[in-house]
Amino acid sequence: MPDASKPRFRTIIHVDLDAFFCAVEEQHDPSLKGKAFAVGGSPDGRGVVASCSYLARSFGVRSAMSMATAIRLCPDLQVVSVRHSEYSVVSRKVMALLRDWTDQVQQISIDEAFLDVTPLVNGEKFGYDIARDIQDQVLSELGLSCS
Repeated sequence: MPDASKPRFRTIIHVDLDAFFCAVEEQHDPSLKGKAFAVGGSPDGRGVVASCSYLARSFGVRSAMSMATAIRLCPDLQVVSVRHSEYSVVSRKVMALLRDWTDQVQQISIDEAFLDVTPLVNGEKFGYDIARDIQDQVLSELGLSCS
């Protein structure tokens, strides 16, 4: 008879930090909160949007869009220069936190990872519960939201 306390299937969680570059920039400059802004290259050249705030998205601004187009869609858009080194520092902190949950972490980008949490699943804790706990910890310890 199978042991009911052991999961029958692997439980994999996908963690994706929400608007990561923008979230890091809002921590660096709190005046950006609630503003339409985009992180990316200069609108004067061939700059593109690397990430944009949710308010900017409501105007139709999207990642990989030319910054000039983004400004046409959202004339009050604030452009913030990319700070890759800072994003890398914060990403390492997030990944270290995730590795506290399981050593089975596969980072797939600067702001995304898959976690195998199968050993943590039991009759009382399910994948959804673990995912919610991870979201809560990332928010409380690092001030970042994730889905």
